Amino acid sequence: MIEQLLGTRPFQIGIVVRDVREAAARYTKLWGIEDWVIVENGPQNMHGLHYMGEPADFSMRLALTGSDPQLELLQPLEGPSILADWLERRGEGMHHMGVIVASVDETIAQLATEGIKCVQHGYGFGADGSGAFAYFDTEAELGCLIEAIEPANE
Repeated sequence: MIEQLLGTRPFQIGIVVRDVREAAARYTKLWGIEDWVIVENGPQNMHGLHYMGEPADFSMRLALTGSDPQLELLQPLEGPSILADWLERRGEGMHHMGVIVASVDETIAQLATEGIKCVQHGYGFGADGSGAFAYFDTEAELGCLIEAIEPANE
C-alpha cells in the first residue's frame, strides 16, 4: 500500500508556518500567488479528531491554492497536534505530501498492517462535511509526512 501512495503523484504540498496570513503574503510576493482560500478547521467544524492514536481537540488555520499540486500552508492554533510538534522541532518548512485516496479508514488500516503509524486524522472538512484526512509517520524515510486525503463529495 505504501508503494501505491508513494507511486501516486502528490496532489498537495503542505508547509507548516507560524502565521498563515503572513506566509501567504510572502508566497504571493515571491511567486505571485493571489488566490489563497483561508479556513480554520477544528472541533467547531470537524469530528473524530485524533492525535497519536487518541481522541484530541486541535485546531489549525489553512491557506490553500492551486491544484497541480495544491499548496497548503498550515498554522497550528490550539491543542496538541503534529503541526505544533513539527514547528517546535523543525521550524517552518515542508511538512507533508498529500495524496488522494478512496477511503481514509481503509488506508489507515492497510498501512497499519505494514507498520506505518497514523499520527493524526480527522473527518468533516469540505462544504458538505464528507472529507477526511490522515497523516502517516514517514519522516525517517522521506523527511516529511504523507497525508492521505479523502476528498469531500462537493
